[in-house]
Amino acid sequence: MASFFVLGIFTGLIYSMVALGYTLVYGVLRLINFAHSEVLMTGAFAGYFFLHYSMTGTSFSTPFRFLLLIGAIAVSGIVGAVLAVVIERFAYRPLRRRNAPKLTYLISAIGASYFILNFVGKEFGRDPTATPQPITQNFNVTIFGGQISAFDISVLVVTLILFFITNTLVSHSKIGRSIRAVAQDSETASLMGVDVNTTIASTFAIGGFMGGVAGLFIGMSAQVSYNMGFTPALLAFTAAVLGGIGNIKGALIGGVVLGILMYVPIYWIHQPFYEPVIGFGVLVLVLLFRPTGLLGEALGRSA
Repeated sequence: MASFFVLGIFTGLIYSMVALGYTLVYGVLRLINFAHSEVLMTGAFAGYFFLHYSMTGTSFSTPFRFLLLIGAIAVSGIVGAVLAVVIERFAYRPLRRRNAPKLTYLISAIGASYFILNFVGKEFGRDPTATPQPITQNFNVTIFGGQISAFDISVLVVTLILFFITNTLVSHSKIGRSIRAVAQDSETASLMGVDVNTTIASTFAIGGFMGGVAGLFIGMSAQVSYNMGFTPALLAFTAAVLGGIGNIKGALIGGVVLGILMYVPIYWIHQPFYEPVIGFGVLVLVLLFRPTGLLGEALGRSA
């Protein structure tokens, strides 16, 4: 069972990075960015191309491989952030200016999602592709009977560092104060001199960076494809709801708890591929019995 527990933790950490994008956008706009799955997918492709052209035909030492991983993280995160800002600029901002109904935002986000999905599928093919591995697969540590690989350690370190930076940024920086002000009351924040459009774009960029990095790790653990973002993004949304959507720490905790709840039962039922079934079952139960999640909302406006 320990191996399933470990798998759940480290898979949940990846979901946590994606969940942060949902949490930030919901906290500020009270909307769900349903194009976030394509941010994840685009980040995965960016990391794939970076590693493919960096590693093809060349042998690297272990320290240089870690530098390549850091470079891939930066490239995937930046591409994810840029795409998220573009989505905000063309799918959300024009609707805010016209004070459009909430349903219109949903339709616009879904339209942006399908446009990006099919554009990438047309331009880069629809067959899954394996991502080159900058991290050696020969290193494993056994803790309480569970195998922890170098890849798992990388996921843990990167996730904790990015969450620490994001939490510090939102809690103690000027842009963080702007994000919290817009989340509380965008009109009052605007009257107080806060640039609402820049603040919202920054929020999308932070969430997009995390989503792009998560896409890189998903691509490294499985394969890169044009439709790879759909299921992980929905499970990450479940993690955000479980932890308390609008709560940054809740996104981290919700992802880890969801990963454990998804994978540990597989040890007893002996049925692989039931993980998404369990994950979406958790979403239904949370919405029924505790819709504010484990930690409740923290960033968003009170109802």
